[in-house]
Amino acid sequence: MNVLEMKQLTKKFGEFIAVDHISMSIKEGEIFGFLGANGAGKSTTINMIASLLRITKGEILVLGKSISQNAKFARSNIGIVPQEIAIYEDMTAYENVHFFAGLYGLRGSELKERTVEALEFVGLGDKHSGYPRNFSGGMKRRLNIACAIAHRPKLLIMDEPTVGIDPHSRNYILDSVRKLNGMGCTVIYTSHYMEEVEEICTRIAIIDHGKIIAEGTKKELEAIVTNQKNIWIEVRSAEQLNISKLQEVAGVNKVEIEDRILKFSSDAEVNNLNRIIQLLMADHIEIRSVEEREPNLETVFLTLTGRSLRD
Repeated sequence: MNVLEMKQLTKKFGEFIAVDHISMSIKEGEIFGFLGANGAGKSTTINMIASLLRITKGEILVLGKSISQNAKFARSNIGIVPQEIAIYEDMTAYENVHFFAGLYGLRGSELKERTVEALEFVGLGDKHSGYPRNFSGGMKRRLNIACAIAHRPKLLIMDEPTVGIDPHSRNYILDSVRKLNGMGCTVIYTSHYMEEVEEICTRIAIIDHGKIIAEGTKKELEAIVTNQKNIWIEVRSAEQLNISKLQEVAGVNKVEIEDRILKFSSDAEVNNLNRIIQLLMADHIEIRSVEEREPNLETVFLTLTGRSLRD
């Protein structure tokens, strides 16, 4: 069963096409990774699913029903965890969840029970009377999630839910995503942290310039770039590096420097490691370590879009 289906979904802002005839479906029980660099059309697509933006052309179906004709039904079955924290600092944690759950139509004892349940689920059961202004960034993110799940949505959209938080809170949120999914919630997950997507998503789509350019499981996407290899060389200092000379080595497609690590993207069939090392040694660059890496999701994204996910 498809929880979400997009048919020729299009969004224009004047003459600019932000989303260009997307057709895609998300099945019940998936954790669906939706990846795109800034300006690729990802947020615009999510905002149309959430009924925050009017569709220019095409159709979105939630549980088989068009959102344009069944807006209330769609909203009652979708939960949204926005990238920007959307909670009230001068309301308690309980009051925040109670308020947002009420917007989804919950009333009376059911509203109270679901509010408590949601706070317990995100690990804030002992913070009912606490004010978000006194919470850490991770706690605010978890409260944000509680506000989105109290009505038990069939589809949960999580847009960058781990931005700017500590590793412990990040792991807590990722575990929460798995638990929600195990309880029958289908999840759309976006992140600029590729390792998160690789870890939890069952299927992934990449959007670029408003079009879906790749879709599949992690292994299916990695198969796209089997002709690519990654070489990582850690050096003591990158100050003397001659990048232009390294980029001219046969087979090398791209060279990046990150924290004294040289990251080469190269044609897999070209044996060029010895030549790269020779050039570094000729420039008196001290090499700390050398590692050849198999293609991963980051490689796929760079190969298909020509830019990093965090650009």
